[in-house]
Amino acid sequence: MTELPSYLPQWISDHIKLYQEDPEKAHYWDATLGGGEGLLPTLLLTTVGRNSGQLRPIPLIYRQVGENYVIIASKGGAPAHPAWFLNLEARPECDVQVASRKMKATARVAEGEERVDLWAQLAQDYPPYDEYQQLAGDREIPVVVLEPR
Repeated sequence: MTELPSYLPQWISDHIKLYQEDPEKAHYWDATLGGGEGLLPTLLLTTVGRNSGQLRPIPLIYRQVGENYVIIASKGGAPAHPAWFLNLEARPECDVQVASRKMKATARVAEGEERVDLWAQLAQDYPPYDEYQQLAGDREIPVVVLEPR
């Protein structure tokens, strides 16, 4: 198992550990913990730390669109991008786990109409994303497409 950074909130650390121990159980997350409703699918994204070079896993809500997986770099509406997104900017190659299925992927940021369409789909699944965009102010929250390779 990957050693987790001490700065992660306990609920995120617990979700990562559950994903590593019982990925089928960890696949669905109780969205009421974050202001949403019901159970939502999550994947485990593992990036390489742009400064540390260490593996950095993080569970994220996703939607599968065709063969790809789409995630939102919201950081709860913070004014800065999440560390995992900055890691992907530095190195777009990543590991993705969806329940028990593991794969290599390449990340890219959706732009234009694709971004608008994908944002709407994910905001339908998890409505707090729209509030997060308002909280983020001038920061346009990235929509990230993970393309399996």
